Amino acid sequence: MNNIIRATEKKYCSTALMLSGCVGAILIFSGLAPLGKGLILGTLFSIVNFVLIGETLPDILNKSRAKTFALSMGSIFCRYLLLSVPVFIAIRFEHINLFTTIGGLFAVQVIIIMEQVWTLIHLKTVSNLEKK
Repeated sequence: MNNIIRATEKKYCSTALMLSGCVGAILIFSGLAPLGKGLILGTLFSIVNFVLIGETLPDILNKSRAKTFALSMGSIFCRYLLLSVPVFIAIRFEHINLFTTIGGLFAVQVIIIMEQVWTLIHLKTVSNLEKK
């Protein structure tokens, strides 16, 4: 199970990091450094959050109902606290844009949704071609 989780983490996190790194670099080199820095900062914390979900999930599932609830709430609280760090940094420092930082916090989730949409479009296209 851990190998499956790690493969999933690697797939989505590396894609999110690559895309945000490229977009962030383009923004930085085009003179919009605060936007690029915010996007990269948010994405890094999004990746850490996603990895923490993958690392804590197997441990949470193998407990009693009460322990599962307590560990789940604790995990959510800690991850929200972690996600507040880049928002605080972006508010505190002018050289990091708040809105792109918030956008970067959703980078991994956007990559997951984009992959699912791509798969649905591809399957629909293939099924339409097979019908002809």
